[in-house]
Amino acid sequence: MATDTPLADPSELAVFLGVPADNPLLLASLRSASRRFRGAVGHQVDLVEDDVITLDGNGRQSLLLPVWPTIAVSRVVVDGVELVGGTDYSWSQAGVLRRLDYQVWPDKFRCVEVTYSHGWAEIPSDISDAVIEQARAAFRSEPGLKSKAVGGQSVTWETGVTSQWSETVERHQVQTGSDA
Repeated sequence: MATDTPLADPSELAVFLGVPADNPLLLASLRSASRRFRGAVGHQVDLVEDDVITLDGNGRQSLLLPVWPTIAVSRVVVDGVELVGGTDYSWSQAGVLRRLDYQVWPDKFRCVEVTYSHGWAEIPSDISDAVIEQARAAFRSEPGLKSKAVGGQSVTWETGVTSQWSETVERHQVQTGSDA
């Protein structure tokens, strides 16, 4: 997950801030907000191809892949035996991996290895908007400072996150549990 690729367009942030899109502080704020978002949701967000994960079986027909949208499932191995897509299992964009013909996943830890592609080739607008909002706040704030008064004017900075940020993080975070 170590990527510094921004999750929003610097030129869009530049419009809000009134500075050039190549402004070093603008770019640093955008990278920081993008890293913060990725950390909050627990995954890279943009497209990851052929990611290999190991899941616990649950003794049920469906498992939940941790990151969506699921773009492709290229390989599923259960206890060392490779399954056949369309015959032994199917999958959905929502990240549900389902056994076919009334079969179930073993009820064992770390027994299912899945190779799949997930994430977005084009970042959804709700993510870009939340990242821009945080980058705007970071650009204008001074770390550790809550308010500042100069002459007859004072400025107070908001701390924390907005409801938009919280809702977007909740919607896009890694799915937990093995149940679908």
